[in-house]
Amino acid sequence: MSDAAPRTNILFLMTDQHRADTLGSYGSDLASTPVLDALAASGTRFDRWYTPTAICTPARASLLTGQAPFRHRVLANHERNVGYLEDLADGTFTFVEALREHGYNTGLVGKWHAGTDKNAKYFGFDGPDLPGWHNPVDHEDYQAYLAERDLPPYEISDRIRGTLPNGGPGNLLAARLHQPVEATFEAYLATRTIELLERYAKELREGSRPFFLQLNFFGPHLPYVIPNEYFDMFDPSEVELPRSVAETFEGKPPVQRNYSAHWTFDTMPIETTRKLIAVYRGYVAMIDEQIGRVMEALQRLGLVDDTAVFFTCDHGEFTGSHRLHDKGPAMYEDIYRTPGLVRVPGGPAGQVRNEFVSLLDCTATILDLAGIDPAPAVDSRSLLPLATGAEPEWQEDIVCEFHGHHFPYPQRMLREDRYKLVVNPDSTNELYDFVTDPDELLNVYNHPEMEPVKKRMMQRLYRLLRERGDNFYHWMTTMYDVGEVDHDPTQSGLDETTYVSGEDVA
Repeated sequence: MSDAAPRTNILFLMTDQHRADTLGSYGSDLASTPVLDALAASGTRFDRWYTPTAICTPARASLLTGQAPFRHRVLANHERNVGYLEDLADGTFTFVEALREHGYNTGLVGKWHAGTDKNAKYFGFDGPDLPGWHNPVDHEDYQAYLAERDLPPYEISDRIRGTLPNGGPGNLLAARLHQPVEATFEAYLATRTIELLERYAKELREGSRPFFLQLNFFGPHLPYVIPNEYFDMFDPSEVELPRSVAETFEGKPPVQRNYSAHWTFDTMPIETTRKLIAVYRGYVAMIDEQIGRVMEALQRLGLVDDTAVFFTCDHGEFTGSHRLHDKGPAMYEDIYRTPGLVRVPGGPAGQVRNEFVSLLDCTATILDLAGIDPAPAVDSRSLLPLATGAEPEWQEDIVCEFHGHHFPYPQRMLREDRYKLVVNPDSTNELYDFVTDPDELLNVYNHPEMEPVKKRMMQRLYRLLRERGDNFYHWMTTMYDVGEVDHDPTQSGLDETTYVSGEDVA
């Protein structure tokens, strides 16, 4: 356990489908994120922060449990579920239950989406029950919020969508919202968070009961539905298109071209792509402003010095990169590398860390801050040593996984400093060199000169999956050069392949 003071208050700020390059602190020239940039300047910015899987429910279940998706087995979103479990098994460890057992107030305002029948309240979170994947603008508590303040209802125009392969209308990607900012769902979430923060601050003063409070925005997940001042905040003519908009899908798994058609990219002019990127950046700016209201409340209540603050998201977003939108069965940096900011009491200001870390690591970090043994978060490692400026030994690569969205589609990824390997059992594997190809346009998996890299990374990924107990390794055992096999690959125990030097190794 870290030397950090036990029972620290924790404010956990989370967005949905958020690109790292939308923040000024991550180098964006087209950003208006002063609040999050200030958080980065006062704490630690992690430059290699990855999601365990680029899809909402599995990633959020991993945060809740500290388990990789293959282990907790909640592998798809309810809305597109293809037969996977929709809720964590009874008795599964969660950090929120551990916090409550140790005297913490625990609240969650906003998007849950970590299960279907078991909601946030089931696990012990205070706050309104807000189900679903997008802003539930018909929710009774939001409607009451509008009525109490005499604010106008949700109404949109200027819808942006393409045309599906079958000729039907594509998914709504963006629209203009005819509400003032204070009427938006984002403002409602910030208001409810501040109200709960005030309650927790009062109980903290009266009884020294610490708190964990999580604010989960539904955005900037598409559709980007925002008011005029944010819809038009950035000039599309000033938008620099991602280089990967030149994607040809040559030498790539065919599913990527199919997903591009599903997201109707080629049915819209490139000017529309520029506008979508501009609106997405406006959405991020609006959320930053609402986070600012919460941070001001933290300051007003005198909680800054005793409260750790996290900012991250569940996964990224394509917004036209690789001629794609949303997320899906393509393990590009756009959706796997995300922003990750952490400020802990007494930690250094303006620190930048380059270790490979994961959303999964937040679970152990939360427990560590609370003075609770993080061991039950079995696939998580506390970030406190990094956030406090220490130099611990750290793994020099990271494994990510995917199991499907509209259909089952298993993938595993190994990302290291220069290279990324993606194993796709259905078709071609992928290998990218970030020195020569930072935009992941050229798949060099079958290039002869890459054979040593491919072999080394395949064997490394195989060993890591074996160590974790991720049975995806069985496919790799028979299909690729995985090095020495120290187990019975046939699982039969019936022939000489199960013996080495006369000893049974099954």
